[in-house]
Amino acid sequence: MKSGRRRAREFALQALYQWMLAGTALADLEKQVAEMEGYKHADAALFKALLAGVTRHHEAHAQALAPHLDRDWKDVSPIERAILLIGTHELASMPETPYRVAINESIELGKVFGGTDGHKYVNGILDRLAAVVRADEVAAQSGGQPPARAKAPRKAAPVVVKKVRKVSK
Repeated sequence: MKSGRRRAREFALQALYQWMLAGTALADLEKQVAEMEGYKHADAALFKALLAGVTRHHEAHAQALAPHLDRDWKDVSPIERAILLIGTHELASMPETPYRVAINESIELGKVFGGTDGHKYVNGILDRLAAVVRADEVAAQSGGQPPARAKAPRKAAPVVVKKVRKVSK
């Protein structure tokens, strides 16, 4: 049995996916989702907060995620993008949701809706983001240890080959 909050996140994911791909207006998305089966069991306030917050702040959230990605934002699948935006919004704008809950719920969305290993990708990205956005909370949860510094993934350096010529005397 899914909680109302999990259902709200699932409906938000579906609405955001449609918003990203088709550009559907928010009012239309809210109306369509409200008519979907199971919506009456969802936390409607959370659904609306996620949908409104992510669409309003998606550019800032994408910029916050960028240093933690191993590829360009446009190369991340639309489902993983939507999941990452939801997780980022919860981490950045909803302090009442513990960071571990925000990450775990995003992982669960990735398992249900994402690609084969999409949930692992989401986990890694949001874990690194939480170390920056919720540094104090992460430190407190890890026994007071300072959070690991989030580093941008290294890109392969170009290989330089020098030819050396031996000269005989």
